[in-house]
Amino acid sequence: MGHTDFASMPCPIARSMSVLGERWAILLLREAFYGSTRFDEFQRHLGIAPNILSARLKSLVEHGMLERLPAPDSARHVYHLTEKSRDFFPAFVALKAWADRWMNDASGPHTVLQDKRTGAAIAAPALARADGSPLTLDDLRVVPGPAASGALRRRLAREGDPAVPAKRETTDETESSHE
Repeated sequence: MGHTDFASMPCPIARSMSVLGERWAILLLREAFYGSTRFDEFQRHLGIAPNILSARLKSLVEHGMLERLPAPDSARHVYHLTEKSRDFFPAFVALKAWADRWMNDASGPHTVLQDKRTGAAIAAPALARADGSPLTLDDLRVVPGPAASGALRRRLAREGDPAVPAKRETTDETESSHE
């Protein structure tokens, strides 16, 4: 059985997994967030084979997560974070906080992210309402967005719920509801 092509799915989470779900992707971004810019730095910090590293860096460049530029002091290249990868940073911090809580042993985290100006540890972004009060999973309601398919609208429809936009009528049962 072949692999599912996440890149062609309508769901943005699935499409993001086509870029970030490869096992080296977030580790390469981690190293870039931590200051690595050169091929040999990524290789040294990750212990990744050069051919794999080359392919993964190329993929992150193609997906707009890194920019490959000539190194100012040599014939080699450097890799810089893009706006797209910088926008991923809060998700990275949340993932790191989750991993520090659930995937560490008793000795604690290997790294702590600190504010350069104050030296205070950086906390994972908290979900909050506009008034600042906390939000949890129990406070969540999922409603169809403007690009939702008929299948997704039907899946999320709640009778009498004014927050759910009117269903788009369709008889196409092949429409994906994996959004």
